[in-house]
Amino acid sequence: MELAVVNVEGKEVGKSVNLPDSVFGIEPNDHAIYLDVKQYLAAQRQGTHKSKERAEITGSTKKIKKQKGTGTARAGSIKSPVFRGGGRAFGPRPRNYDFKLKKLKSLARKSALTYKFKGEEIKVLDTINFDSPKTSEYLKVLNNLSLADNKTLLVLPENNKNVYLSSRNLGNANVKTVNELNTYDILHADNLIILEEALSKITEILN
Repeated sequence: MELAVVNVEGKEVGKSVNLPDSVFGIEPNDHAIYLDVKQYLAAQRQGTHKSKERAEITGSTKKIKKQKGTGTARAGSIKSPVFRGGGRAFGPRPRNYDFKLKKLKSLARKSALTYKFKGEEIKVLDTINFDSPKTSEYLKVLNNLSLADNKTLLVLPENNKNVYLSSRNLGNANVKTVNELNTYDILHADNLIILEEALSKITEILN
């Protein structure tokens, strides 16, 4: 499984890289992908929703009418959920939606990368660097790769502030380091742009 390496001009540099079958050529596990994406999205939820129940609102606890003889249902407090201004019955409470996944996360990411390789949606870039943050320079690179109109994910071996800041104003461009790579971002992008140096790190982490 080989891919030609290209430069920021969009031209092949005359060499290719071997993508390991253990990462880019496995039998994809759709259920693992589903669970990993579900866990990622659940972890994004703040879980700070809250409404006051009858024990938490301000109001009199005096019995508002006699128990019998009114022809209506008995009522003991104005704070009852059945009255306007009363407490919420079984209202939302703060909670943490996150849940744990261990070995399954690696399988999910390898499955996502396999789908991208089979769909010919991966480009390997030899290097990228800017002297200063400049959105136009990053957009120029995407144009050279014919990906300016696509959702792209650039995978870097390590943090590069200038590259990240150059891409930040582009709605369809995302930049992640190898350590930040996750199944959701891989599948959300139309195309992956992986730096040649990052490939060995991806293989090392996922294997």
